[in-house]
Amino acid sequence: MILSVHQPQYLPWLGYFDKIAASDLFVFLDLPQYKKREFQNRNRVKGPQGEVWLTLPVLTKGRFDQPIREVELDPTQDWRRSHWASLELNYRKAPYWADYSGELRAFYERDWDRLCPLNMEMTLWMLAKLGISTPVKVESGIGTSTASTDRLIELCRKTGATEYLSGAGGRDYMDQARFEREGLGLRFQHYEHPVYRQQYPKTPFVPYLCALDLLFNEGPGSLGILRGKSGSAPLGGAGGAA
Repeated sequence: MILSVHQPQYLPWLGYFDKIAASDLFVFLDLPQYKKREFQNRNRVKGPQGEVWLTLPVLTKGRFDQPIREVELDPTQDWRRSHWASLELNYRKAPYWADYSGELRAFYERDWDRLCPLNMEMTLWMLAKLGISTPVKVESGIGTSTASTDRLIELCRKTGATEYLSGAGGRDYMDQARFEREGLGLRFQHYEHPVYRQQYPKTPFVPYLCALDLLFNEGPGSLGILRGKSGSAPLGGAGGAA
């Protein structure tokens, strides 16, 4: 059984979903320390001039050591209105906007206190729309007491996984020899980003956006494009850290 894991991200990119699709089980890592300026609280869409950032305001002052699952959204900022306005402005003319926008809008009409539930629920919704049926669990529901490579091995043991699928960035911090000593397989994702139809075709193609960009533009064909089974020539490899 192949296991992959990652911190919950806001509207993840294509490689995130490719890794889940290539696994037999995926685990949201909600116990590690939250890190600023990563993709746990932000991502990008395409606008007329190129990339547009959507950033969730979170409370971090004096909370340096807080785990991801405890991160709170700033209730004084109206991010739900601004994010939805940006999505509607940039994608309302996309071929499949009408197919997904109604359900997506419901996420922006709800009150959210914490970052983690929002990210996980939106990711599960996107998995369903992409047609990815890989089972998903949450680290805090499994229970771990280790960190770094030990955390990954512990999760493999507790879930019955025989192989771990890492993002490409895992090479920089993982103790790869540990997996061999533990009798566990280890491989690294090599994701080649596809080129697909985007809005504002007179502007250059923008890679590594959130997966909504693919869904709104390619609809039911999104999974095949995401997995490299259709679409134009790939742009080259990339991968996440976990």
